[in-house]
Amino acid sequence: MCWWSRPTSPMLSWRSAPARSGAPAGCTGCGQLSAWCHSRYVRRLADVTLGGRPLRIELSVRRLYCESPTCPKVTFAEQVPGLTVRYQRRTPQLQGLVEAVGVVLAGRGGARMLRILNVTLSRCTVLSQLMRVPLPLLDTPRVLGVDDFALYGGTYGTLLVDATTRLPLTLWEGRDAEQLSRWLREHPGVEVACRDGSLTYRQGITAGAPDAVQVSDRFHLWQGLSRRVQDIASAHRGCLAAALPPDRETGPAPVEEATGNTAADTRAGRHARRLFEAVHALARSGRSHSSVARELGLDRRTVRKYAQARTWQEVMRRPPRKHSALNPYLDYLQQRWDEGQHSAKILHEELQGKGYLGHYQRVKMAVAPLRRGLPLDEPRERPPSPREAARWITTHPHRRNRHINDRLPRLLDHCPELRHTHDLVRRFATMLDNRDATPMPGWLNDLANSGLAPLAGLARALREDRHAVAQGITTLYNSGVNEGRITDIKLQKRLMAGRAGIPLLRQRVVLIAHLRRRYADRPTREVGPF
Repeated sequence: MCWWSRPTSPMLSWRSAPARSGAPAGCTGCGQLSAWCHSRYVRRLADVTLGGRPLRIELSVRRLYCESPTCPKVTFAEQVPGLTVRYQRRTPQLQGLVEAVGVVLAGRGGARMLRILNVTLSRCTVLSQLMRVPLPLLDTPRVLGVDDFALYGGTYGTLLVDATTRLPLTLWEGRDAEQLSRWLREHPGVEVACRDGSLTYRQGITAGAPDAVQVSDRFHLWQGLSRRVQDIASAHRGCLAAALPPDRETGPAPVEEATGNTAADTRAGRHARRLFEAVHALARSGRSHSSVARELGLDRRTVRKYAQARTWQEVMRRPPRKHSALNPYLDYLQQRWDEGQHSAKILHEELQGKGYLGHYQRVKMAVAPLRRGLPLDEPRERPPSPREAARWITTHPHRRNRHINDRLPRLLDHCPELRHTHDLVRRFATMLDNRDATPMPGWLNDLANSGLAPLAGLARALREDRHAVAQGITTLYNSGVNEGRITDIKLQKRLMAGRAGIPLLRQRVVLIAHLRRRYADRPTREVGPF
């Protein structure tokens, strides 16, 4: 029987009679039952709060003799199931709460949350209890997902995910093939391995699980092709102005010549052209990139970028697009100026009445050309950037808006290279939509013979990994679950301010996934140990 009293302190204290008077208990060493009492002592256990106040249980337990002559233990303390655990001063219910809070919020955040629940523990204790939680038993998955993630700076890690259950298995620092092959040899039975186009993971899977079917992820295949399309659009930057609608008054002008002359007259254009000529002049003499960088006072990566470019337009910096809040009111300014109102202050007040929130100085600068007898500077549409042009080409035709459908045909009619690139992209998209890799050999040949260096390089890379690419096109397996878990890793890193080491990061990422799965459909289930 148990009874409790309310002391003067804010802590509630429960006191109990003998836990098991005369009942035998199992030895913690050999398991043999014994009722031979040696002595008694009082255990003080912390429990979850009661009525918002801390609770302490004072339990009188027995120490018993072990009656087995072969047992190394002479005496042992009896345990009360559901209430006591060896060497622990918290009840299983409170211990489960501490571990769950540690998994979700880690050290400092977990300590603050427990303090709200009237459980006072330091952040180091929370982390210690978290690291003591055993990881779930690892069953070898049939479908394995492998991907890398950034730890910090230039350091990367490797994440393994069970693609069937969508639960993370483990992670480690580095992304070398030997470590992956060692893990696969220690856990035989992987039948399918989903990965990106990494040569390192390809070699590791081949060495560790040679019978496993490797699948190159569809998203990474499309992403790699999109990057090559952007490189081609950058190389043909002079053609991008052809996407703009022609001027009705003057008619269409030679796009490449007009764009090239305009870019060459700018400060950024002159700078890019000067560096391009200097780098190529020194590179043709056989000098290394490091030597050219030291002579020109540039970074080695900058020299390499200029040396790899075929034209100076590829490396010219593009000015950012600027949208002015005054653009919708330019017609009104022109109208009021023609009516005889030439005061910028009055014009600014009138625009404010129409909803303009900009500064007076912007209105003053806008009407400055009118004072010199020049037309008002109207906003002109800029040519698309290489990234925008690549997005136009890679977007499915049924998902293109009217703006793209109006400008993309003009661009493709003007630039044969982009037209050929567009046709190759659509052919690959058809293979992905139909899940049919039969046309892939012919498509790779056309890619290699396109005369475009980015596509030829992509063709070589895909040929080396053609079996995994074909599996990525035809099968339903992909690395989407890997990307989702990497997003979760980034979240856990930010919660710990990026200071978590690999053991703590592995503990939290694995346990929090199982915790979410456990309580996803049972939100009212009682908190217990993992």
